[in-house]
Amino acid sequence: MFKQSTLPMHKPIKTRWQLARWHKVFYVPAFASLMALASCGQAANNNKAAENNQPVAGIVSETQGIQADSLVRQMARTVMTIWKDPSQSGQHAYKKWSYDEGVVLKGFENIWELTGDPLYFNYIQHSMDDFVDKNGVIREYDSLSYKLDDINNGKVLLTLARVTGKKQYWKAATSLRNQLNSQPRTFDGGFWHKKIYPNQMWLDGLYMAAPFYAEYAMVSQEDTAFNDIGRQFVLMERHARDENTGLLYHGWDAAKLQKWADKKTGLSENFWGRAMGWYGMALVDALDYFPENQPYRDSLIQILNRYAAAVVKVQDKSSHVWWQVLDKAASPGNYQEASASCMFVYTLAKGVRKGYLPASYEKAAIDGFEGVVKQFIGKDSAGNTILNGTCEVAGLGGKPYRDGTYAYYIGEKTKVNDGKGVGAFLLAGTEIQMAAELHYGRKEGQSTKVLLDNFYNNETKTNLAGVTQSMHYTWNDRENSGFSLWGDVIGFLGGTPATLKAAPTADNLSGAGVYIIVDPDTERETKVPNYVDESAIKNVKDWVNKGGILVLLANDTLNAEFTHFNQLAESFGIHFDGNSLNRVQGHQYEQGAIDIPQDDSIFRGIKQVYIKELSSITLKEPAKALLKTKDGHVAAAISHLGKGMVLAIGDPWIYNEYVDGRKLPLIFENYKAMTALSKWLLKNSKL
Repeated sequence: MFKQSTLPMHKPIKTRWQLARWHKVFYVPAFASLMALASCGQAANNNKAAENNQPVAGIVSETQGIQADSLVRQMARTVMTIWKDPSQSGQHAYKKWSYDEGVVLKGFENIWELTGDPLYFNYIQHSMDDFVDKNGVIREYDSLSYKLDDINNGKVLLTLARVTGKKQYWKAATSLRNQLNSQPRTFDGGFWHKKIYPNQMWLDGLYMAAPFYAEYAMVSQEDTAFNDIGRQFVLMERHARDENTGLLYHGWDAAKLQKWADKKTGLSENFWGRAMGWYGMALVDALDYFPENQPYRDSLIQILNRYAAAVVKVQDKSSHVWWQVLDKAASPGNYQEASASCMFVYTLAKGVRKGYLPASYEKAAIDGFEGVVKQFIGKDSAGNTILNGTCEVAGLGGKPYRDGTYAYYIGEKTKVNDGKGVGAFLLAGTEIQMAAELHYGRKEGQSTKVLLDNFYNNETKTNLAGVTQSMHYTWNDRENSGFSLWGDVIGFLGGTPATLKAAPTADNLSGAGVYIIVDPDTERETKVPNYVDESAIKNVKDWVNKGGILVLLANDTLNAEFTHFNQLAESFGIHFDGNSLNRVQGHQYEQGAIDIPQDDSIFRGIKQVYIKELSSITLKEPAKALLKTKDGHVAAAISHLGKGMVLAIGDPWIYNEYVDGRKLPLIFENYKAMTALSKWLLKNSKL
C-alpha cells in the first residue's frame, strides 16, 4: 500500500539602544498596520473558510492507518537504538542542546498519546533530564546567542512540566521564554533568527519558537502574546511569499546587506523544501493554543490555506514526494528530499484533522506518505527501519558562506536517519494514523462536539505559572487529575472537545452530540458549588430525547455531591449509592480490577480495567447494568430515552493518572477502554 512584495529600504539595527529607540518610533504604527491586515484577512475570507473548511470523513483506510502505526513504532525503535536512553546507557544521546532532538521527541509524544505506552513518555523524560538539572538549568544552552533554534526543545519541557507538575521543567522553559523577551527584532517586529544573523527572518525560526511561545502564553495566560506570535507569521508571509507560486523564500534580510539577499526585496533566491516544511508545521502547531476569538487566529488559518495550495502544486505527480528546491523538479541535480516531504504530509493531514484545511487536502497527505515510504524507508544490515534522503543541513550566510543559490542547495548532502527527518516522519505517520479514524467523529461534513461540564465540577488550582485555572477532569489539565488524554483521543477520532462553563440550556446544548458531567463539587471542594436543578434536568432530558448521549461520572462518597446529581440521574432510572467500593491498599492494584464481559457492546475485546473507590449504582427501568464489580455491585449502567442514551459510571476512571501508562500495570486496559468508549460515543450520537 505504501509503496512578494517590495518594501522600502531600512538601515540595520545594530545596538540594543537603537532597537529600543526604533521601537518607540516605528513599532506602534507597524503593529497597528499588521492588526489591520489580520482583521482584513478575517473579514474577507471568513465566509469562504466557513464554506470550504468543513471536516468530512476521510479517505485514509484502516489498513493504511495500521501500516503507518507499524512503521512509526519501527522507526521509534530505531531512534532508541541510535540515540540510546541516557538513563540506561549512562551517556549523552545528544551532546548539545539541539533542536532536532526536540523534533524527534515531539514525534514520541504523539506516539505516547496514541498508545498510552509509558515507554515513549519515559524516553522523552529521560532525554530532557539529561540536559535539565533539578534547578531548571539547561546544559549547553546560551541565552545570549539568541538562537531561535534553541527554543524548540522548550515544547518538550512544557509537556513534562504540565504532565508531571515538576518545577524544574517549568523553570527551564521559562528561561527560554525569557530569551524571547529580549530577542533582537527587525524594524517591523520580526525575531532575528540568531544574533549572528542580524536583521534576518528565516522560515525555520517560526517552527522553533512560535508553537512554544503560544503554549507558554496559554499556560501563563499572556493573552497579548498571541498578537506578537500572530505577527511573526504575518510578517514572514508578507515579506517572503512569492505572488506567482505562493511559495515562501527561505530567508529575508530586512537590511538587504547579505550577499544572498536581493538588493530590492531582501529575499533569498530559492524555495528550499525543508524551510517551507518548518513554516507549515509551525502554523498547525501554534494554532493548537490560539484562543478561538483571537484576532490573528483566522489570519493564520488563511495563511495556512494559501500555503497548502502552493505546496500541493509542487508535489511530484509521479512519486508524490517533494523536491529539495521545490519549484525546480526538472533542473539538473535536484533531488527528492525526505524531511520536507514528511513535514508537508504532517501539515496537510493535521490541517484537515483540525478543520483548518478543506478535506480535499487529505489525498495529497496520504499520497505523500505513501511516497515517503516507497522513496525513503528502508532497512539497515541489522534489520532496523531507516529513513534515507534527508538533507543534513542548509542555511544562509555563515562560515563557510552559504549563498542560497540553486547550486548551493543541491550541493548539500543527504544523510541516513537524520533527526530532523526521522522526527518529521514520526509526526507524519501518527497524523496518518489519526486520519484513518476521523470518520468516528465526522458526520455529514460536521465534527461531533463533545461537551464537558465545568459548571458543576469547578475546582481550581494555581498552576506552575502562578495562574489560577480549572482542575480535575478538564480537557486542558495535563496532570494526573485531568482529562487531557481523553480530549486528545476524541480529537484524534475527529470529534471536537469543548467545555461548558454554565448550567445546561437548550441553547448551549444545541450542537453538542455528547455531554459529560463528572464529579459535581461539594462545599468542601468549592466555596459556592453549583447544583443541578429542575430547569437543568428538563433541558438535559429534552436534549437526550432528541439523540444526545449524556455521560454521568460519579466518584466515591467523600469526593462528589450526590443529592442533586442523583435527581438528574434518577430521571433516567439511575441512582448513585454514594459509597466507596473497590478500595485499593497501596500497590495492590488487583483490588481495583473490573472484568469486561465478552459480549460487552462498548468495550468489546477488552478484558480488564481499573476502577477504584467507585460508587455503586442502583437501577430502575429503563436502565440496565453494563459493568459489575467482582462482588456483583453495578459499576456502570446504560439507559435509553427517545433517540438518545445515558451512560453512568461510578467513578471518573479514565483521567490521566489511569490511562497514560505511567502508573498502572499494563494488564489494565484503561487506555484501550477510553479509546473504545470514545469511538462508541462518537459513533452513536444522533446529534
